[in-house]
Amino acid sequence: MMKGLYIFFTFLLVQCTAAQDKYFAKDGYISFFSHSLVEDIKADNNQVLSIIDSDTGEIAIQLLMRSFIFKKALMQEHFNENYVESHKYPKATFSGIIVNFKEVKEQESEVEITGLLKVHGKEKNITTQAKMHRSKDEITLSGDFMVGVADFDIKIPAVVVNNIAKNIKISFELNHKPYNK
Repeated sequence: MMKGLYIFFTFLLVQCTAAQDKYFAKDGYISFFSHSLVEDIKADNNQVLSIIDSDTGEIAIQLLMRSFIFKKALMQEHFNENYVESHKYPKATFSGIIVNFKEVKEQESEVEITGLLKVHGKEKNITTQAKMHRSKDEITLSGDFMVGVADFDIKIPAVVVNNIAKNIKISFELNHKPYNK
């Protein structure tokens, strides 16, 4: 019996120690912006999940495509039903590493983030620069990068091809707090 309790508490201690090395964001922000001569399209998503392993600098991000909010309801409907097909591909994910994570101490610094972005069932390697602020109580990341619509096999109907840019600007702001189980 004593041996079983010892094993249980040892396991619990290992789990608690491991959790202290993780920082979690449950209400991160990601937006995308398309500029064309015909119109500008912007959508915001405030339901982005992200976790950083502070030992390794690894980062994982996940969001629901249906959580993007547009100014026009019809744009939101077309985005989900026709372009990203949210019923087939409900999530977008990113998994990668903050390359120079260990170099950033308690100040704002430029970092490089590199990894695999998965949208609409397609994957693409992405590398971008971001601003990172790190303290004992939080890790904040912000930045932007460009992605090509064609890279993710998103088909734009000929009738609106001039309304949507071929390259979309993705912006992000993620405020991570220590993960507590």
